[in-house]
Amino acid sequence: MGVRKFRPMTPGTRFRMAPDFEEVTVKKSAPEKSLTVTSIRSGGRNNTGKMTMRYIGGGHKRKVRIIDFKRDKFDIPATVKSIEYDPMRSARIALLFYADGEKRYIIAPKGLEVEQTVISGEGVVPEVGNAMPLAKIPMGTIIHNIELKPGRGAAMSRSAGAYAQIVARDGKYATIKLPSGEMRSVLSTCMATIGAVGNAEHMNVVLGKAGRNRWLGRRPRVRGVVMNPVDHPMGGGEGRATGGHPRSRKGLKSKGQKTRTPKKYSNRLIIGKKKK
Repeated sequence: MGVRKFRPMTPGTRFRMAPDFEEVTVKKSAPEKSLTVTSIRSGGRNNTGKMTMRYIGGGHKRKVRIIDFKRDKFDIPATVKSIEYDPMRSARIALLFYADGEKRYIIAPKGLEVEQTVISGEGVVPEVGNAMPLAKIPMGTIIHNIELKPGRGAAMSRSAGAYAQIVARDGKYATIKLPSGEMRSVLSTCMATIGAVGNAEHMNVVLGKAGRNRWLGRRPRVRGVVMNPVDHPMGGGEGRATGGHPRSRKGLKSKGQKTRTPKKYSNRLIIGKKKK
């Protein structure tokens, strides 16, 4: 698991850093057909055809893999058949074959191997890939795929290299520490998976050329200061004007302005703030 550097044979390979896919066991075969659905691209348009998100369009055709974020097949062992690439996310995914014949995809944690057995439930061993309620996980354990509401599915620590640590329990709540330094209370009945998400080297990937961004469906982004006043609050001016205080296209302040809702329901669950 890592990234590859390329010889500068072309301008596009001079700075390119690409994943080596060493952990992927299925290189060229198609994903499990029963666990895929067709991806419909919107191009940033809504149901009336109006553009609501700019700089979206094009890109390679992709299929959506259905990921099991709930891990609600309790006490049924599953065997890891393959580690696969998922174009929709930064992490790798693992294909599980359950003992009763069902197949499911899960986020592949670091250290998960093919032919390894994983299981979810309350009385399982806290090993990599196993899913348990927070109430049953030992203190100090590294976890990922954390639910915020019981039965709704994982919402936190799902991308490549993500993890959290359970540090305390008090009543019906468990306290988890995030890499940002934030301490957060989560109901002890919520599920989490043991281990950290794999493919942590994803942060070092460098695309190398604009065309690779287009393959991902990302169109060129235009800075507000080079637009006309009719198009952006920071546009216009003689010469290279700074545009005043950074703002969004709708006039909302950016770069320093707090965007979190002051009366958000989960504020009471955040015990310690992020590191400055």
